[in-house]
Order: sequence, then structure tokens, then C-alpha cells
Amino acid sequence: MNKTIRIGTRDSELALWQAKTVQSALEKLGHQTELVPVKSTGDLNLDVPLYEMGITGIFTKTLDIAMLTGKVDIAVHSMKDVPTTLPKGIVEAAVLKRANTKDILIHKGTDFLETNGTIATGSLRRKSQWLNKYPQHTVEDLRGNVNTRMQKLENSNWNGAIFAAAGLERIEIKPENFINLDWMIPAPAQGAMLVVALENDEFIRKAIGALNHYQSDVEVHVEREFLKTLEGGCTAPIGGLAKIDKDNILHFKGALFSLDGTQKFEVEKRIVAENAAGFGKLCAEEILAKGGFELMKEIKEVLN
Repeated sequence: MNKTIRIGTRDSELALWQAKTVQSALEKLGHQTELVPVKSTGDLNLDVPLYEMGITGIFTKTLDIAMLTGKVDIAVHSMKDVPTTLPKGIVEAAVLKRANTKDILIHKGTDFLETNGTIATGSLRRKSQWLNKYPQHTVEDLRGNVNTRMQKLENSNWNGAIFAAAGLERIEIKPENFINLDWMIPAPAQGAMLVVALENDEFIRKAIGALNHYQSDVEVHVEREFLKTLEGGCTAPIGGLAKIDKDNILHFKGALFSLDGTQKFEVEKRIVAENAAGFGKLCAEEILAKGGFELMKEIKEVLN
């Protein structure tokens, strides 16, 4: 079958880099491809409301709609931005080999770490963990794509801002003035790229499936299962990281924080990688039993 695979992407520099990476991999396998940058949702002409279709992700919504309306065949995402429940008719087709999972602090000098200071992030997870470690600091909100956020930091009087290392490394704008935040638990699936496709398109699913990286796939699904079990549809300060070692043992560390960083419920466990199905849920249930259930209830009341 000679079919051009239309690759849907947002038009930011990072999104285009990710889409072109998938495009290159598909073309090496002999497929014809076309990049389709998608800017806005436009006229949907859908009979079913978006919420009934399960379309929720702020970063993925436009591409979900483009797929369901036949404008593109696949979409490429930073997996940490993808809701744990996909819209009806859309499925995960491949997880590419994972990049750097770390959060980093880009700073204007590190003296402030021992005193008072202000850092910026748009992530509840990063904010809560930062305040847990540095309760004397102020955290300001920071939004936009990576280039916009870098510019905002430069133009501000903030001491620093937190970024995912992978995004900056991919588009080669990671500066020298950074610190690896080894103590910060990353977002579930941070550093991983996900390709989604239509459930009923067997040709596309088979073509994309050839790009799947087994180890990354197992790791991120443990993390996302942990997230899904904890959050119950609510955004919350949750971190999770699974790593499979050379002996095929999966090590998992996850945590739930209060919004102000004063409370922390953590779990650390390991399992043979082949037995990882349901492991993320098990780890999340341990957090909930420790007091996480009550904390999640409080978080939902504040955010909803």
C-alpha cells in the first residue's frame, strides 16, 4: 500500500523538531510522509461535544481534533503533556526512545539558593517540589513554549526558572548556566515522545509501531498508570520516574505533594520489568493509603 502518512504537529520549534524526528524515522523505513502544522481547531463540524469524546489536553486538543476530522493521520507529542485517557478513537501507536528525564534550573547565579530568591515555573509539580526544598523562596508563574519562557527569564528579575532538560537539548538552546535538579522527581513520561494514531487505521498503526522503543514504553506506562490512579482527572503536583536497569529490574520512585510544598507522600519500589503491568497502580494506592487520598481531595477542592 502506497500511502502518504500525514504527520500532525503544533508549529513551535520543539514540536516541529519532534515531528521531523518521526518523519525521518518513517522515511528510513520507506514510507512517504507529509508534515501538517496545525494552528487552530477551526470549524469542527462534530455532532458530539468535545467533552463526550474525551478531548481534554490543553496541548493536544487541536491535534486530536485534526485526527478525528481526517486532516492528519498521526500526531506527535511530548508524552508528559498527553492526558492519561485518550479521546475515543485515538490510541497510542509508539513511544520513541526516551531522552533526558531531568528537570534543570537555568539561573543567573546560585547565591540565592542559600538565602531568599524567586524562581519561575508554570508547573504545579515543579513549584511544590521547589517549595518543599526551599520554603523561603517565591515561585512565579511562567507560561509559553520553551523559547518564549527562556526570553521571559532573560527579561525578568527572577533568579532562575525550571525547564525540562530534554526540550532544550532537542532544539540546542540549553545554556551553560544550569543545574541538574537530581532531587526533583520528573513528570510522568518526561523526556518521552508519543505518536498517536486512529484506532481503526491498521496500516498507520503498523507503520508507526515499528518505531516503538520497548524499554521506554514499559517505563512511561508505569509512570502514567501511577499518575492516572492518583489524579482521577485532576491536575496535581505528582512526580514519577521508572528506570529499568541492566538486570531488567524496574525501579520506581513517585511522590504526591501539597500545592504549597509542605506535605509530601513518597513511594519507592522495584519489580522485574516483565511483571510491571499494574505496578504503577499499586504504587499509587500505597500513596493514597498513606494520606494521599485526603490530600488529593483538598487539591481538587482548591483547583476545581
